[in-house]
Amino acid sequence: MAPSRSTRTSPQQIADRVVDAILAGRVLPGQRLGEQALADLFGVSRTLVREAMARLSARGMVQVDSRRGWFVVEPSLDEAKEAFGARVAIETGLLHALEAPVPKPRLARLKQHIKAEQAAIRAGEPGQRSYLLGDFHVCLAECLGGPLMADILRDLTARTTLIATLFQSTHDAAQSCAEHAQIVAALQSGDHAQAIALMRSHIGTVESHLRLPAGREDPLAGLRSALEPRKRLFTDLIDSTTPPRTQEKRP
Repeated sequence: MAPSRSTRTSPQQIADRVVDAILAGRVLPGQRLGEQALADLFGVSRTLVREAMARLSARGMVQVDSRRGWFVVEPSLDEAKEAFGARVAIETGLLHALEAPVPKPRLARLKQHIKAEQAAIRAGEPGQRSYLLGDFHVCLAECLGGPLMADILRDLTARTTLIATLFQSTHDAAQSCAEHAQIVAALQSGDHAQAIALMRSHIGTVESHLRLPAGREDPLAGLRSALEPRKRLFTDLIDSTTPPRTQEKRP
């Protein structure tokens, strides 16, 4: 039975579900997002799916090919550096802007989030673990900046999750969780400068653990190899010392 109009999933809900799946590592860079498949899944029209995809495109999550449809973006190395730079600027900026101690209920929420991360790590749940590690930064933005800042961090964190998948991050989940706990501890003690330093180090460490997949260092490697100078074949059959034959002039 098709859902009624009052309960029908909205384009924004579809878009948010896709972003959450990216954070959890269930949707991968370059993965195709078929309009009809999504329409069937959510019980909506393809028109609503296209609207959701357009919103994701504006947020830098997907791109469209006129012949093949919608695909999750595959960030380049330059885009990866830009995304991590943006996260450093925004997240340390949030901490710089603090003029008073973080309220106890917000600290309690952050601590509870870290406990959930630790539980997912112990349980060996890669999807939940990946989601929670990324969502910590969204939670921190909500606690320190509000819903708008959280939305910005959700998109940036989703992009860096795609980057970590694409560029084969070796950053250990337990280490990442421990770094989150250190940031919260610094906030609890009122040492905002230390929290800023820890956040900068944490994001820098995640970025430093990216590994460029083989063959991506030089996108022209294949063509470069094909056109590399080789021993001449047919041209060697021509005696370069023989002067070119000229046409005999008639009297």
